[in-house]
Amino acid sequence: MSLYAPISALTTAREVESGRLTAQDALNHSHLRIAQHDQYLKVFAQELPKWAVLEGHLSGISIGIKDVFDTYDMPTAYGSPIYNNHQPATDSALVTMLRNCGATIAGKTVTTEFAWFSPGKTRNPHNLKHTPGGSSSGSAAGVAAGFFPAAIGTQTGGSIIRPAAFCGVSGYKPSFRLFPTLGLKHFSWSLDTIGFFAARAEDNAFIAATCSNRDLMINHTDKSAPKIGIYKSSIDHIMSPAMEHSIEQLAARAEKSGAVVVDVNAPAPVEEARSAHAVIQDFEAVLALADERCRFSGQFSEKLALYLAEGQEITPAQYDEARRTANHARKASRQLFDDCDVLLLPSAPGSAPETLQSTGDSIFNRMWTLLGMPCVNIVSGFDNNGLPLGVQIIAPFGQDKKALQAAHWLECNSE
Repeated sequence: MSLYAPISALTTAREVESGRLTAQDALNHSHLRIAQHDQYLKVFAQELPKWAVLEGHLSGISIGIKDVFDTYDMPTAYGSPIYNNHQPATDSALVTMLRNCGATIAGKTVTTEFAWFSPGKTRNPHNLKHTPGGSSSGSAAGVAAGFFPAAIGTQTGGSIIRPAAFCGVSGYKPSFRLFPTLGLKHFSWSLDTIGFFAARAEDNAFIAATCSNRDLMINHTDKSAPKIGIYKSSIDHIMSPAMEHSIEQLAARAEKSGAVVVDVNAPAPVEEARSAHAVIQDFEAVLALADERCRFSGQFSEKLALYLAEGQEITPAQYDEARRTANHARKASRQLFDDCDVLLLPSAPGSAPETLQSTGDSIFNRMWTLLGMPCVNIVSGFDNNGLPLGVQIIAPFGQDKKALQAAHWLECNSE
């Protein structure tokens, strides 16, 4: 088990609002944790030296910002040496939304190169030899370590849900386009989705609802159990034995607490769309990084340079066909919820791999990013090495509150 513990954003906000805790004391606590431990975890690409207490519902809440979001008061490097000392003139839209609600920006958190694959320097708080996941590495690890109560990240394949699972925190990937991507360095504009990290689902719901003024808050008076569909797909054999056992145990605990649990088989059009994600992402990445590739290719990692060279072989016709396949899958995906409220499936094949050269496999995430559905990671257990295991709760497109509410119910009723 980790010696670190995340901080509840919702509890902190209530304590500050009641006067039992000052906003400055809440920020000081985060500062102290960072000073003591970031030398080991390497969460920050850039820490803001002076934290200001702002007024608002998020006063006293420090938030980590993945270093793919523009910030006017800190460099934004997008995980690439090409952008060393790059200073945007303005904040990205989501950063402005957070500041306007009183949140204090803690700093820029480590991301992989252009939020793709090549790992950054961040370590997993549960074991420094294991990956924290990616590409939102620093955001997930920082929340898990108690450096800040919340953080923002992005997901193009599995870059919110997977690191949340590996680091043992709640990760919330909203429905596609629910939150603005203005001021974000895009890798694939049809897939890039903004999301949040926090201690638990209720904390993510609080941060997301507060900064957006959307109806996303957990209804704590609603104790009704969700109807859960265990999603069965052609890649289930990739799950580790520990992950498989974790899902079985979680389902059993949920049933004991009153949930109806059913199996849901993958419709053919949904399974057929699995390969469309790579075609769409690869084609768009070539265009999104075209200028950097033309003028700064020598500063790409070898892996990214090869990836983009291969992506250039994809034709517009292949890209258009992949988009059609994805659209058919989105229509067919509605039947996934004929007999359940939400789906439950792995957030990753298993726990965080013992490597710092990879951020893990996003195979269980890419489909749901492609379909644009809201996903919430919850901790489902721990493996024999004390590393967290995560499962994701998925609701229909646009029904984000349902996903968050079900995740909260599972967190409260399956421990």
